[in-house]
Amino acid sequence: MKKKIRTYTISAVAELYDIHPQTLRLYEREGLLQPSRSVGNTRLYEDSDLERLEVILSLTRELGVNLAGVEIVLNMREKMAQMQREFEQFFDYLKAHASEFSRTSEAFGSTEALVRLSHPRSPRSNSATRASSRATTSMPPLLACAPTHRFTARRTSASRPAPTSGRSPATTTSARSRATSTRTTTRRT
Repeated sequence: MKKKIRTYTISAVAELYDIHPQTLRLYEREGLLQPSRSVGNTRLYEDSDLERLEVILSLTRELGVNLAGVEIVLNMREKMAQMQREFEQFFDYLKAHASEFSRTSEAFGSTEALVRLSHPRSPRSNSATRASSRATTSMPPLLACAPTHRFTARRTSASRPAPTSGRSPATTTSARSRATSTRTTTRRT
């Protein structure tokens, strides 16, 4: 048997919360409330709409939040509720598959890791390669091949070129002279 959902008309909600019906229409127009509609296109507010309206009124009346702020707060609440549902689904999945995870961890043993943390070192013969390997073994593999020095030469303000529009000064002046010459030739004709 279906449970009948209680609905309220706009006048009943306005009277219940001591607000003007036009305020409820404004909230709907701004996207803060989305009441369902009857066959005759009458707004019908459900209990979930009334809970949302209570949050809106609390934010505007008690905290002085404007409607743009109310929209942001409501969107954040919806995202948080969605994240909570996703977390609960993930947690349920973990509980359901916990035995699989424990079997996998037993297969590796207590001393073995899924990913090897260090590379085995190969013995070096001469002292020069040992000295160079000491400098690179303390660095991560990607940084070991990077140069160890930094360029210290810096440009001074006097050595910096003047900003241009992407063209050299000679190109700019020749473009101007071409534009001038085309204007004069078009006027003569």
